Amino acid sequence: MAINHGQIHRFAKSCAEVTALGALLLLAAAPIAHAQGGSGKYDTGPLHYLVDPDWPKPLPNNWIMGQVAGLAIDKYDNIWAYQRPRSLDTSENGAVQQPQRSQCCVPAPSVIEFNQAGDVVNAWGGPDYMPGWPNSEHGILVDDQGYVWIGGNGAGDRVAYKFTQDGKLVGQIGQVFSADSAPPENNQDTTILGQPAQFAIDERANELYIADGYLNKRIVVYDRNSFQFKRGWGAYGIPLSQIDNNPTTAYDPNAPVDLQFRNPVHGVSLSKDGLVYASDRVNDRYQVFTKNGQFLQEAFIRPATLGNGSVWGITFSDDVRQKYLLIPDGENNVVWEVLRSNGQVAGSFGHGGHQCGEFHWVHVAQFDSHGNFFEGEVDVGKRVQKFTPVDLSN
Repeated sequence: MAINHGQIHRFAKSCAEVTALGALLLLAAAPIAHAQGGSGKYDTGPLHYLVDPDWPKPLPNNWIMGQVAGLAIDKYDNIWAYQRPRSLDTSENGAVQQPQRSQCCVPAPSVIEFNQAGDVVNAWGGPDYMPGWPNSEHGILVDDQGYVWIGGNGAGDRVAYKFTQDGKLVGQIGQVFSADSAPPENNQDTTILGQPAQFAIDERANELYIADGYLNKRIVVYDRNSFQFKRGWGAYGIPLSQIDNNPTTAYDPNAPVDLQFRNPVHGVSLSKDGLVYASDRVNDRYQVFTKNGQFLQEAFIRPATLGNGSVWGITFSDDVRQKYLLIPDGENNVVWEVLRSNGQVAGSFGHGGHQCGEFHWVHVAQFDSHGNFFEGEVDVGKRVQKFTPVDLSN
């Protein structure tokens, strides 16, 4: 049976149909094998992906997830979801209402670790976990030493926290404020953050890169052990002193190119060859820098996109050269496959919707070492999905 690309990009309309389609696909085309860490052997073009309707498994303890605003994969290929319990409404968390509204459900902890099979193996955190817990969970990183970094994009969230994997606080960058006492945007003050959105780690240099963020408009770098500030910059590599502290206006695709980042600076990623990628979401672009903040290039992804913008983050394909950028786009509800060399869109997959394999506000994405693609959704999406690569060339 011939399977065309549209069948993958369109996806099936129910979990049952996805399972049936998956069986046909696996007969028609073998899944692409990815060597540990990415071998480059299969670097032939943009891949196509099939949703795994059985991942993750049902949560234990009558738990339910809210908006998934962070996703990380550790060196053991465990998947870490960072979700927002407070995004659930009373029809979703009826079991904890007073009086109890329904038998389902109980908000899950904010940090949930899944194994490859989709089982929950660890969970902790949440609004009552400790004083200063983020008002709105956003951004998670599990570094090579096993530490878990989290941030928040809510009012008053001016901190990045460092935890052990079992949830013991190690330290923090920034200061804790209440939502009504936090100071305004200040891109020059490096003692506090401005609703940080995401993190990346330079293992050899022991440096933490922060997309900062929903209030500020900058990339900042700190020592991951001492938490000391190292350097930072704004759009086009401008120094912190030249970043304005004014609220951003609505994006206009017909206006001149914005010389500043626009809120939120939603993501930061480091490539294997030492380049820094900043996701300027609402400006529909990403910018590329050296590790010292020298601007190299930018690319626009569907620049006519309004609303929440098109560039929500960047993850790299797992071949040796990281030939492609995979960019989750929660406004158009696709994942763009972009040539890293020139910023040209080579393909996309996904479609807006609430069925298996469809997206609603696809927010974050990561690869594991086998080439499986995981994504998390916010707004009313409130889920994590797994996609496996499929070779349609035969």
